[in-house]
Amino acid sequence: MNDFFHFQGFTPWVFLVDMGLLFGLMLIGKFIRVKVKVVQQLFIPPSLLAGLLGLALGPHGLGWLPFSGNLGSYAAVLIALVFSTLPFSSQKTSVKEVITRVGPMWVYAQIGMLLQWGIMGLLGIYLFKTIWPDLNQAFGAMLPTGFYGGHGTAAAIGSAFENLGGGLKWEDAMTLGMTTATVGVVMAIVFGLFIIKWGARKKHTSFIADFKDLPPELRSGLLPKGKRFSLGESTTSSISIEHLTFHFAIVFFVAFLGYVMSVAVKNWCSGLEAPYNGLELPVFSCAFVAGLILKKLFDVFKVSDYISRETVQREGSFFTDLLVTCGVASIKLGVVVKYWLPLLVLVLVGVLVVFLITFYFGRRLSPSYWFERSIFAWGWWTGTMAMGIALERIVDPQMKSKTMDDYALAYLPIAPVEILLITMVPIAFSAGWGGLLMWICLIFSALLLILAFGMKWWHPLKKQKA
Repeated sequence: MNDFFHFQGFTPWVFLVDMGLLFGLMLIGKFIRVKVKVVQQLFIPPSLLAGLLGLALGPHGLGWLPFSGNLGSYAAVLIALVFSTLPFSSQKTSVKEVITRVGPMWVYAQIGMLLQWGIMGLLGIYLFKTIWPDLNQAFGAMLPTGFYGGHGTAAAIGSAFENLGGGLKWEDAMTLGMTTATVGVVMAIVFGLFIIKWGARKKHTSFIADFKDLPPELRSGLLPKGKRFSLGESTTSSISIEHLTFHFAIVFFVAFLGYVMSVAVKNWCSGLEAPYNGLELPVFSCAFVAGLILKKLFDVFKVSDYISRETVQREGSFFTDLLVTCGVASIKLGVVVKYWLPLLVLVLVGVLVVFLITFYFGRRLSPSYWFERSIFAWGWWTGTMAMGIALERIVDPQMKSKTMDDYALAYLPIAPVEILLITMVPIAFSAGWGGLLMWICLIFSALLLILAFGMKWWHPLKKQKA
């Protein structure tokens, strides 16, 4: 099929081919979900099946499907669109409730990041370096580079090590980071689905039951007559502007404002001294903030009376389905690894460490819906945020736990810390004080735990609500 298309550069027709293939794979994924029992038993959504098919048949697999090289860029844009819908699709909440919810989520997310870096980085220095003396001291840090950071962080840190001068240059960092990122995505999907299966059987989930207790429409995903529901009340006359056009216009405009905010912050920080000149807020977090501001203005001028929460929620689900498919299909496989034995041990230890961090702290830093929040964190901290969203959609199809709402706000103070770590890791390890940086991560985590106890964000198991 690649010989059939002869596009040069990116054009609107390239975009059409990409979207046509992605949506075609979604239809195939839906057919598989309806017909294959084992797929139903694993709660695998069609969007995830479509992504796996795209990965297997696309440029990084068999090469049968002529995807362009823009699937990863589509995923970044789609994340911004997903978070642009949240301010308009969420129920109204009081400031006190938001602080109560977001505070624990911030501590949980920040600790999850810092502990993964600190523990694995120190293991690389004191354990892996002792067993395999020829390893670089930053070898342990390659686990969070790929697991928490993903392929983007692996590229950033890998290129930083490659660009170091003299004997400090480490050309293998890129390969190792990309490998752990690829393995992390597999861990996110495979282990995540088994964890969900276990959680449903143990009644830890709040919105799905054990598989054998689920009605047929939840297993197959097809709603029979009598159980179908409206996608939202029409608020505009099509003689002026179509209802869907109006709502899509709001979402895309909010995402655009988020992008403008992100670029403005990046340009302003470029004039600062290092490491702050590399500060760049994620577009999706900026889009969420822009949406909150615009929602307040709409409330003042009564525009909100004409916004259908159900319609915007469905738009968010549409973007999420497409995001999952793009994210999985754009995974880069085929990384050749020469450190196979220490890398295998690194991954096995890393999976255990991340699992303990995710579910131990998730259960104690969540006043409610601990399983939904923890499974989202598992997908995010081992694979990508797209994987976290995919797993979250399985356990919380209607997004009633508000996990993504809280995450969008909680990530704002986390983003500068993450960017600072990505910037400093190659510099610190090359300068010989990488161990100090990893110890700082652990100390900061301990201080956050003290804060959680002081703010009564730490919840013993007996006080769990859900």
